[in-house]
Amino acid sequence: MTEQLDTATISAFQNDGATVLRGVFADWVEELRKGIASNMEIPGPDSKIYTGENGSGRFFGDYCNWQRIPEYHNFIFNSPAAKIGAQLMNSNTVRLFHEHVLVKEAQAGVPTPWHQDQPYYCVEGPKTVSIWIPLDDIPRDRTLEFVAGSHLTGKLYRPQRFNGQALNESDGLEPVPDIDGNRDEFQILGWELFPGDAVAFDYRTIHGAPANNSASSQRRAFSLRLVGDDARFARREGNVTSPPFPAVGLEHGQPLDADEFPMLYQSQH
Repeated sequence: MTEQLDTATISAFQNDGATVLRGVFADWVEELRKGIASNMEIPGPDSKIYTGENGSGRFFGDYCNWQRIPEYHNFIFNSPAAKIGAQLMNSNTVRLFHEHVLVKEAQAGVPTPWHQDQPYYCVEGPKTVSIWIPLDDIPRDRTLEFVAGSHLTGKLYRPQRFNGQALNESDGLEPVPDIDGNRDEFQILGWELFPGDAVAFDYRTIHGAPANNSASSQRRAFSLRLVGDDARFARREGNVTSPPFPAVGLEHGQPLDADEFPMLYQSQH
């Protein structure tokens, strides 16, 4: 797959809130695997590690390490990700919001709960995309899943930590519906994935993933969070955001123009 997307892929992203990209990052798999190995050896200050009830395999998550891990920096600035993001969002500009690494080791009995990313974030804007890149084979029964069209409802749901606790107890938002208990009521998308593939989804799209109960296979994923035209900083007073970005000096509603959010792509038109 080249970095030029076909209209069907772009339409699927815009209508369903999620789409699959086959083989587009095949040349970057080893670079990202190397970066994740370094990241896990020396985690960042915001890293989280969850384990299953029996203390088996870890679920490792970390973000905002691109400035200290050369492989992440190389991918973010030199891969086709930003140009792909511009096409999916129909945007003349693309900025980095952050990168996020998620590793479910073998027998990591911790699912990723159904959630939207938008309520966690200190950013708002009409054009957003996460590009989630698996670095291991992922069968359909362990893949990331999406509720098609959930980005278009106008509803935001209460964010929770990956251990099931609410991120902000008094945020005024309602919980995500019981999707697993009522799967027939939703159009659920998911794909078997291979290293170098990616799934792209809107920050507002409800998504989740089952636990990795494989006896031997881990699931490494690198996720790139991008924003397009008219992205604005959002100060959520009294609420925790994830990532927290404590050093950002922007005021609420200001354009996302700061060193933490570099410009990755600008249209030549």
